[in-house]
Amino acid sequence: MFAIIKKELKQYFYSMVGFVFLAFFLAIVGLYTWAGNLSQGIGNFEMTLGNMTFIFVILIPILTMRIVAEEKKQKTDQLLYTSPISLTKVILGKYIAVMILFTIAILVIALYPLLIHMYGQDVRLSLAYSSLIGFYLLGAANIAVGLFISSLTESQVIAAVVSFIVLLLSNMLTSIASMLPTDALSQALILTVAWIVVCVIAYNMMKNITVTAILAVIGEVVVWGIYIAKSAVYENLLSKVADAFAITSRYSDFELGILKYDAIVYYISVSFLFVFLTVQIIKKKRFN
Repeated sequence: MFAIIKKELKQYFYSMVGFVFLAFFLAIVGLYTWAGNLSQGIGNFEMTLGNMTFIFVILIPILTMRIVAEEKKQKTDQLLYTSPISLTKVILGKYIAVMILFTIAILVIALYPLLIHMYGQDVRLSLAYSSLIGFYLLGAANIAVGLFISSLTESQVIAAVVSFIVLLLSNMLTSIASMLPTDALSQALILTVAWIVVCVIAYNMMKNITVTAILAVIGEVVVWGIYIAKSAVYENLLSKVADAFAITSRYSDFELGILKYDAIVYYISVSFLFVFLTVQIIKKKRFN
């Protein structure tokens, strides 16, 4: 696994992607720190980080687009499939390599609250560093999502675009859900359409019309069975679901200096889930 990590880090820095990522990431954070803290005489670094979560939507797709997709494009993925190293270790090595690059940036940013304090601003270090921990966990989860999407295609451009769209929607889920109707019937209809979309995707993956039809029927029976039995379950359901999937929704606790156990577990679980799914995708392609 260490050989994989070393290989990935070399590729990042030999291709300049690593340097470009670090330069843009630190430049944007530095600009926001100057504009939000130093020039205004404000020591609330946690607010600066909170205003910058959008940075992951832009930079993470660029960072992760090549990590698996490039292997497929160059046909070196066949070497991975026949390697004595397990695919789990290969994917973990790739993920850890990206995390090392991201960690370098975070370690530099960790100096910013101290620098702001040196300039005479009243910085609450507990808030600043709790928000930085949340920022790091949020980034780790986004990187895992980008890694998974990169495993689905051999095109780096497609991987970057899809990652951008997915991360953008994840950031906007709560706002989108708030614009949807909240009554039970509307929620049931939306779930019906969503399940049909899921079944279409399942058919494209399995190419089995019988299994897809069974899934569609079972899903719709469950949706409308629950509606008939207890329609109150669907009231405002999509907002609750959106909050569960909105990857930034739990970051606000860290901004307040609250290191909530469930928020930490949530981000670690998201990271683990998408790394696990990436391994399963690669294993499936190896067997095919």
